Amino acid sequence: MKMWEINQLSRADIEQQLLDLIEEHQNLRFQHATKQLDNPLRLRAVRRDIARLKTVLKEMDLEKRPEKATP
Repeated sequence: MKMWEINQLSRADIEQQLLDLIEEHQNLRFQHATKQLDNPLRLRAVRRDIARLKTVLKEMDLEKRPEKATP
């Protein structure tokens, strides 16, 4: 997920996306532990997307970034 995609989302959408990515990360970790993971680079991508979303939420909390209005 790119930053321009995140910037177009509302706070509720960002929070939902974050929950989805955390769940996906847990599933990928389980697959990795059982040696069933097809693409190990996906773990890194999901972890970085989680960090991006958490950064945007923190900036919104600190009012450094305006929240998008829900259309």
